[in-house]
Amino acid sequence: MGLCEPHGHVAAFGLDTIKADWLCDQAASRFGGIVAPTQAWHIHETGYHARWLEDVIGEEEAELGSLPPDLVLRTFLYQLRALANSGFRAAIVVSGHAGGNQFDLRRVAAAFMAHMPFTVEVFADPELVTGKFHGDHAGKFELSQLLAIRPELVDLTRLNRGQEPGAGGRFALGDDAAEATADHGRAILDEQLSALGKVVQSRLAVLLESSAPSRMSLADTEKIWSEIVRNPAPFATAQPAASQAAVSTDSRWKSGERFVLRNFNEVSLAPS
Repeated sequence: MGLCEPHGHVAAFGLDTIKADWLCDQAASRFGGIVAPTQAWHIHETGYHARWLEDVIGEEEAELGSLPPDLVLRTFLYQLRALANSGFRAAIVVSGHAGGNQFDLRRVAAAFMAHMPFTVEVFADPELVTGKFHGDHAGKFELSQLLAIRPELVDLTRLNRGQEPGAGGRFALGDDAAEATADHGRAILDEQLSALGKVVQSRLAVLLESSAPSRMSLADTEKIWSEIVRNPAPFATAQPAASQAAVSTDSRWKSGERFVLRNFNEVSLAPS
């Protein structure tokens, strides 16, 4: 899972998608597995994103490939259903977009696993190297990854373009972006792949001994979604983080600061 969002004037909008896609392709090649089609849309603008956007984008147009939380999370639930119904027994999900979305994805995965003998592991890619490298946005960490994967999509000569009049400002560039190198990126990616390999190997023996899951109906999937929405615990992508200041009342990002997840079950699946 990736996203289209600004990474300063120096790097591709689709950095999150590119690195997640690369990690999954490489992991499948090295450790086995089938890579599902990459999803280049993700949750943004809502919850903790809103204050972050005000801080690093301001009132400029961010040109985001974002979707609301209920749409992405419900889609994710149905993606898991499709995999289980096809006979798969596990899914390893790599999100190139980090910050908090992974917590809500895990919440959906946990609800699904409570009803289906199917294993789901969700990681935001910086979590794969916790304690070894520190993740960021459009800084030394992410730009180094992209320099290692697709160097033609990074141009560090544009580091100061945000200071030019009319250029759109900082455009979410990280403070240590100038320190990015391809060598550093390769070190990060190697550690991430090693971590994914350990996840695969730890699950493989158990999964091979387990029976294939039974089919899940549309109606049963909708029941799980209703349970998820009715849970009173807050969603990371639907409200500000506790440490965040409120978004300014006149900010273009204010409307997404608090988001109410919808229950789609008002529409019956029964034939008319």
